[in-house]
Amino acid sequence: MLSRKIFETDFTAALSEELERKGMTVRELADRTGIPASTLYKVTLGERDPRLSTVKKIVRVLEPERGRFIGVIAAKFLLDSLDIREVPLDGGSCTIRGYSANSLEECIIAAVRAEKEGASGIVCAPILASIVEKIVDVPVSMLRPDLSCVKEAVDVIARQIR
Repeated sequence: MLSRKIFETDFTAALSEELERKGMTVRELADRTGIPASTLYKVTLGERDPRLSTVKKIVRVLEPERGRFIGVIAAKFLLDSLDIREVPLDGGSCTIRGYSANSLEECIIAAVRAEKEGASGIVCAPILASIVEKIVDVPVSMLRPDLSCVKEAVDVIARQIR
């Protein structure tokens, strides 16, 4: 797996080995990544260190993400009512994987677990988003409660306190 090899060995060697294993030329990689062939030739010859954005593009092409998913951290009842299971992406799609949590601690554990399991991004409650952003290296977005949900919750409390 290229993404692991690049941390265990020289990037140039890992890239050359992966291209050979896949039977792909530098020109083909350039076409598929949108990176200029001249840049890739310099990288494969060790004449230039790649930028992180370049490495990401190369890894995305050489390791198509199987099971790519977005982790959604929420209470079980909300996850059960979630009606989308997949979202379209450039050149494919991404599934939605729910992580049930009912406390702040469970939410943090779920975020770490989602990233460890390979989540491409995490969606969570606003109160949690700023914490999660500090502990994971994937994009984080927050759930925004629908006003009708807030109104319904207020009505429930109002009926209980009458």
